[in-house]
Amino acid sequence: MPITLPETLPAYDVLRKEGVMVMTPERAARQDIRPLRIGLLNLMPKKIQTENQFARLIGATPLQIDLQLIRMTDHQTRNTAAEHMETFYRPFAEVAASGERFDGLIITGAPIEHLPYEQVTYWDELTRVFDWTQGHVHSTFGVCWGGMAMAYHFHGLPKHLLAAKAFGCFRHRNLCPTSPYLRGFSDDFVIPVSRWTEVRQTEIDARPGLVTLLGSDEVGPCLVEDAGHRALYIFNHFEYDSDTLKQEYDRDVANGTPINVPMNYYPDDDPARPPLNRWRSHAHLLYGNWINEIYQTTPYDLAQIGR
Repeated sequence: MPITLPETLPAYDVLRKEGVMVMTPERAARQDIRPLRIGLLNLMPKKIQTENQFARLIGATPLQIDLQLIRMTDHQTRNTAAEHMETFYRPFAEVAASGERFDGLIITGAPIEHLPYEQVTYWDELTRVFDWTQGHVHSTFGVCWGGMAMAYHFHGLPKHLLAAKAFGCFRHRNLCPTSPYLRGFSDDFVIPVSRWTEVRQTEIDARPGLVTLLGSDEVGPCLVEDAGHRALYIFNHFEYDSDTLKQEYDRDVANGTPINVPMNYYPDDDPARPPLNRWRSHAHLLYGNWINEIYQTTPYDLAQIGR
């Protein structure tokens, strides 16, 4: 089954050319089926790139997905055309006022991790989003800064600045093979990492509501389940395209920003050679398992979510 996207959204053509099944809302409306309603609260500067990345992963399952794009109400992006935002995104205030509910919600990262949470200009609204999910979203997936922020809001879990950026592809371990979110996972695999902050396993362990599912000896905890809030928090970037780390590295080099070559990314650590994608299959496994778990557990009547 396909993912439902507006035909004019850039991701529609990108995914169609990749062989992902996509369907217009008009065609989907003629099918006698309830699609899973998945929201994407996109906090990243490059909105279109992020749309493509997450739509690719959640659109690869056998289920019909209705993807809804959401933005913070008053925050204005400077990196995506206003016409794109006006055409395809709804402000959170409008979504909340409508009373609608979602089977799933992805909250992306944001390049503001150096700031204390309370100094983020949209922090107050974002905490309302977190609280709103408890009555209106069946399962929430917080990614990188978005996951750290959600864990801080609900559990007081602090983030810590790193002395150097964790940047590259790092080996991780499957710490909970019986988790439904890790069906098909290898014991050991690679995940792209790009962050200046971390959360610490000892502080996760001190909070009984949190369980670490994936972790790394080099860069710490990665995927954390928060069953009490029906949420997953992932601090690294399974959704990255093959060249996303390269784009970040080239940008920093061009700007004169001190940055190391992303570790374990280029063949022989040579930036002149094309990077290899060694995480794609596990990315599809994780998000496919998340969608499947939503399908198995979400109420058929969305009005029952959170009750």
